[in-house]
Amino acid sequence: MAQSPDNAGHGGLYDSIKRLGATGVTIVRTRLELLATELAEEKERFLIQMMLGLAALFFIGLGIILGTVFLVVALWESHRLLALGMFAVFFLGLGIAALVAAAKFARTQSRLFSASLAELSKDQDYLTPHP
Repeated sequence: MAQSPDNAGHGGLYDSIKRLGATGVTIVRTRLELLATELAEEKERFLIQMMLGLAALFFIGLGIILGTVFLVVALWESHRLLALGMFAVFFLGLGIAALVAAAKFARTQSRLFSASLAELSKDQDYLTPHP
């Protein structure tokens, strides 16, 4: 059945508001899905980074300990205290350098959710009326 001219504009405003609301919900849903995807990717990246970092620390630490023991045993008869003192100073220096690097890293900004924030900024610019 065709609508009569009397009923043609009756649901128009209501339908427009419904479509606008549906579009808004779709936009919000898309942005939330993007946010969830970024969060999942960041979590996976973080876990992989942590596992690789812990493995690297373990094997480097093991190598350092074995190298230190080797050199101290090799110099046991002549300069064992000098070797132990030099290794202590060297490892303390490395520890301080790592602490400074960690503090510098902690001050840098995270790029977490940068794509979501960029998309929301685009949406805001698009929806903001310009004079």
